[in-house]
Amino acid sequence: MTPLRPGLTAVQSAPDRQAVENPEPLSESAALSHLSGICFKIGPPALVGVEAEWFVHDALAPAAPVAPNRLAEALGALPVHRGPDGPQLPSGSVLTREPGGQVELSSPPAATPEGCADLLLADQAALRTTLAAHGLRLTGSGTDPLERERRMGLDHPRYLAMECHFERTNPWGRVMMTGTASAQVCVDAGTEDGPLSHGSRWRLLHLLGPVLVAAFANSPLLDGRPTGHRSTRQLVWSRMDPTRTLAPALDGDPREIWAEYVLDAEVLCVRRPDGLPWTAPPGLTFRGWLRGEGERPPTLADLEYHRTTLFPPVRPRGHLELRMIDAQPGEGWQAPLALVSALLDDPAASDACLDALEPLATPSYRDRHPPRTELWHRAATLAVADPQLRRAALACFALADQALARRGAPAARLRTALSDFAERYPARGRCPADDQLDAVRSGALPLALEAAAC
Repeated sequence: MTPLRPGLTAVQSAPDRQAVENPEPLSESAALSHLSGICFKIGPPALVGVEAEWFVHDALAPAAPVAPNRLAEALGALPVHRGPDGPQLPSGSVLTREPGGQVELSSPPAATPEGCADLLLADQAALRTTLAAHGLRLTGSGTDPLERERRMGLDHPRYLAMECHFERTNPWGRVMMTGTASAQVCVDAGTEDGPLSHGSRWRLLHLLGPVLVAAFANSPLLDGRPTGHRSTRQLVWSRMDPTRTLAPALDGDPREIWAEYVLDAEVLCVRRPDGLPWTAPPGLTFRGWLRGEGERPPTLADLEYHRTTLFPPVRPRGHLELRMIDAQPGEGWQAPLALVSALLDDPAASDACLDALEPLATPSYRDRHPPRTELWHRAATLAVADPQLRRAALACFALADQALARRGAPAARLRTALSDFAERYPARGRCPADDQLDAVRSGALPLALEAAAC
């Protein structure tokens, strides 16, 4: 598994310049072959990772925007060293900043979910302590729950091109960039065949997707007001550029389907020498670029960069990255880590989970793809208050608990985190979003959820 980093933060300035200065034209057949060969790294599942993202608020004036230079100063006080993928904290997590001032820690790949959790917990504690010393606090929520100015805090040409691309059609891209946060679980793609095959895991994760949206929904507010959705973040993603945010088809070889998906996605940015904008021509797909529609022939480096600008619910990056889970309060990212890893890496749990989720499967994705299906809309709106999704969630949590029990003592802490979450939320028909809504109804700030943790 490669180092686990989200596409939005995979910005490397030196390789960008080198790719522009030394172009190597790429053919369409070579592009398809390359994508088919690298996006699903085949082998027995061995590693797991998690990426946790938070908003940063002023501890005393949470509704005030945090100036980018203030956040940069606070992050500069962290005990980091330069790693191959960016600044790393002592336990190896990569630290990144998002365009709206969100901060993210991406754990190093670990052999066990509990090992992964240990690494990220240590680095989260270091981040939390350092920010607190500068009067700042972390807030785990899928959308910024407070009404405060949202602005682009980074001016890298990638983000400027991204902003331009999304704003051609609607405002949701800017909301995504500056006002949303997630918890992403990353698992190996799987074997060629057998109970842990990449095809089975690919299908299972897409069936599991709406259950994860519903169970961990934690973004009921936007600009300080309820939106009518438990996961407003999921609503935002469903309204953006469909060529890069919808799931691909599930019928067929995932490698071939994904390769075609990548080429059919619109180009978000074209990297150019320093000082020139990276804005891409409207409507240009990568396939069109390969066929001569761009200003210059694309290179393999352009294709690799293009892959980082695609954001479907499950993204193949060699490993599989789950992007549909809202950011969680405090250390709550441990629950989705425990659930996903238990269901994916225990063959008995995987088989039983597929059976339990089959009632959620739609006959075809030809007309609508997640997250624009009726089921995903219900997951974002009602969450586990929807009876069908609640039954599916309870079945998945029970199967994961059994899988963790089979692992014995090493999995005890994550099993406790998962069972506590299940008892507090899906067993009661609730999700973390309901805590935010309860706080708003009582006149309290939803940030109170994080007070003890920060």
